[in-house]
Amino acid sequence: MYTLSDLVDSAMKYYPQLLRKNALVEYSKAAVTDVRHSFLPGLRIDEQLTIGTDNSLAGSYFPFGMVPSTSAGIRADNKGQPATGDLAILYGQYGLATFGYRKALINRARADVDVLEADANRELYYLKIQVARSYFALLKNEYKRTADQENVIRYQKIFNVIQALTRAGIRPGSDSSLALAELSRTEVTFNQTKGAVENSKAQLSYLTGLDTASIHVDSAVMKEQVSSLLLLKNTADSNANPLLDYLQKLKALEGSNERLISKSFLPKISLTATAWARGSGIAFNDQYKSAGYGFGYQRYNYLAGMSVQYDLFNGIHKKDRLKAYRFQTDASALALQAQQLALKNAALQAANNILVSERNLQELMIQQRAAQATYGQKIAQYKAGIINVVDLTNAAYVLYRSMNDHAETLGDWYLGQLDKAAATGNLDSFIQAIK
Repeated sequence: MYTLSDLVDSAMKYYPQLLRKNALVEYSKAAVTDVRHSFLPGLRIDEQLTIGTDNSLAGSYFPFGMVPSTSAGIRADNKGQPATGDLAILYGQYGLATFGYRKALINRARADVDVLEADANRELYYLKIQVARSYFALLKNEYKRTADQENVIRYQKIFNVIQALTRAGIRPGSDSSLALAELSRTEVTFNQTKGAVENSKAQLSYLTGLDTASIHVDSAVMKEQVSSLLLLKNTADSNANPLLDYLQKLKALEGSNERLISKSFLPKISLTATAWARGSGIAFNDQYKSAGYGFGYQRYNYLAGMSVQYDLFNGIHKKDRLKAYRFQTDASALALQAQQLALKNAALQAANNILVSERNLQELMIQQRAAQATYGQKIAQYKAGIINVVDLTNAAYVLYRSMNDHAETLGDWYLGQLDKAAATGNLDSFIQAIK
């Protein structure tokens, strides 16, 4: 027998959508480390060996990525003789001051982690609700199947009694035919309920990964736990509700984005340093040497400095960007407010449904006892020839209807408790209360 907690635990380990979101959380955590390491000093080494001509002209131009650099080589005419060259560069750069941009970027990455974790928790919350709904649907259908089975047995007894009386000539043959039709109807209802049970098991199998044939629950717990669950107080706990936590984390993410935008338009101060060595197949007096002469270092240099980068129009850009982004921040705040109102309304409706179900359960217990007593009286009266078969089958139907209504109302009561627990953030305590 599986309890609700067992099914939820199985779903947490199996459900692909939840596992996917957990994987995204791990990815976002790794991204935080990547962002932090992106501010480490940059240190790069380059080496190139070249062969080519050396012809140049005086004058300035804007650099293009596809135009190679040629040094010296300014002479009256072009020279087609190639020369070798060797160049090695070591370059380092470090962001000396970012005016809070580094911290804002890391905090933004951490806020991404918080949002994805909250989203995974929200997915888990929805999954628990789905499993619980499917579990209660299975309990109700199992409970109804028991009632339907009892109804089949009851009509089988009625048919046996009527058949014996008709064979004895005490009752007309039409009574036997009518009883057989009613018995067949109860068999049809019983088969439909068995199908509903299998469908509920299939849904639980989809959510939990368990084999359908292995899923068994005890419908008797529906009656046993009503009194204990009446003591479960589902007071609102917004902090524990993942449906709200996700939107709160999303709102915090928007705040992190605003701070990042503000910091991204501040100046950036960098410390840079480089050292390089160069060799050339052309000597200082424009003499072309052998090819091997250029494959070696002949000159060494170093350069260090500090750079400041700032766009004078950054103030305007920052203002425009923040103005546009605040609409998104406002939208997140409104989404949180809407979810709070929706959950409050859901809790109120659930509480009302619970109250109605509890009142009906009390009435249905009275109705069921009365219907049971009436049925006992009617079958005795039929045997005595006081009433006809229609009166007897009507009494049997009223008894079955009271049992069926009890199962439906009990199922509604459990779903109301589930909806209230989900809306108030007490879903876990509710699941633990279902033994």
